[in-house]
Amino acid sequence: MSISRREFAKSALAAALWSCGVGVSLPALAADGRAIVYNAPAEWAGWGAMLQLIKKETGISVPVDNKNSGQSVSQILAEQKNPVADACYLGVSFAINAKNQGLVENYKGEGWNRVPDGLKDPDGAWVSIHAGTIGLMVNVEALDGLPVPKSWNDLLDPKYEGLVGFLDPSSAFVGYACAMAVNQAMGGSLDNFQPALDYFKKLRDNSPIVPKQTAYARCLSGEIPILFDYDFAAYRAKHVDGAPIEFVIPAEGTIQVPYVMCLVKNAPHMENGKAVIDFVLSEKGQKHWADNFLRPVVGELEKIAPEAAAKFLPASEYARAGSIDYGRMAEVQQAFGEAYLLAMKS
Repeated sequence: MSISRREFAKSALAAALWSCGVGVSLPALAADGRAIVYNAPAEWAGWGAMLQLIKKETGISVPVDNKNSGQSVSQILAEQKNPVADACYLGVSFAINAKNQGLVENYKGEGWNRVPDGLKDPDGAWVSIHAGTIGLMVNVEALDGLPVPKSWNDLLDPKYEGLVGFLDPSSAFVGYACAMAVNQAMGGSLDNFQPALDYFKKLRDNSPIVPKQTAYARCLSGEIPILFDYDFAAYRAKHVDGAPIEFVIPAEGTIQVPYVMCLVKNAPHMENGKAVIDFVLSEKGQKHWADNFLRPVVGELEKIAPEAAAKFLPASEYARAGSIDYGRMAEVQQAFGEAYLLAMKS
C-alpha cells in the first residue's frame, strides 16, 4: 500500500519521537484527513466550491454543514466536553460571544498574520475571512410586474404582502445583521433597538416569511421574491446561477459585515482545523471568495478578481453602506434577540 510523502513524514516523525521516549499525540501528527467545520452550507458564500478546493489543495475533506451561526455555537457548547467540530464559520458577533464563553482556541497562524488589525481578534480567537454588504435580493420575475423596491420602507406597502423574507434575527447571524442594518437606517443605535422593533412589527402585518436557515434557493425559485441578504448572494444568483435577481442597497442605508472563522477548543482534528483556516486566508482562498463576489480581507477585490468586481453595483451605491461597532454588536445580541421575540408576540 502506498502513502503520500506527507503521511510518511508524519509517521516517521511519530516513530522517531516514540523511540526517544517522547510521548506524542497522534491525532495532531497524523489526523484522519478530515475536518468538521460547522456552518459551511454549500449554497452560501461559495462554500460548496470552497470545500472542493480545500480537498484538492490540502487533502483535507470537509463535509457540508447546514447549521447557522446560532445553531453552531449552541452545538459547540453542548459538545464542550466531547468536541465534534474542529472549526466554525460565524457572524462576527457570534464569534465574539463564543470567545467569551470559552468555546474557541486562540490561533495565530499564517492566515491570521495576513489579515489587517481590526478584522481579527488580537488574541487569535477569531479572524475575518471575507465581508459582505446587506441589502435586498430581489427575484424580479417573481414580483409579477410589481416595481423593484428601493428602500426598507417600500416593503411596508401592502402590495408586497407575502413577498418579503428575512432570516430569524434571534437565531441566524444574517438575520441579526439585517436587523441591525434596518435599525441603523431607521435612526437607531446599538443602545436603542426601538426603530428596528417598530419596523419589524409593521412588516409583520405584510405576512413576511421568516426561515431560520439559508433561504438562497427559495429566493431563486421565487418562493421568497424579496429576501434580506448579502450582495454576494445576489450577485452569485444573477451571474452564476442565471436567475432573474437584482441587488438593492436600500435608500435609507445599510451596513457592511465581516464573517469570521474560529478554531474550536479541544478540536479532535486540531491541525486540520488550523490548515483549513490558513487555506481560506491564503492567496488561492481569498481569490476564491473574491470570484464569488465576497470582499476579501487580504488584498483588494478589484485587483484579485476584476471580472467579479465589475459586476458589483457602482461605488456611489455602496456609499450608503456604513460600518458598525462589532464588539458592541456582540454585547447586545442576546438583548436584541429577546426584545425581538417579545415584540413579535405583542
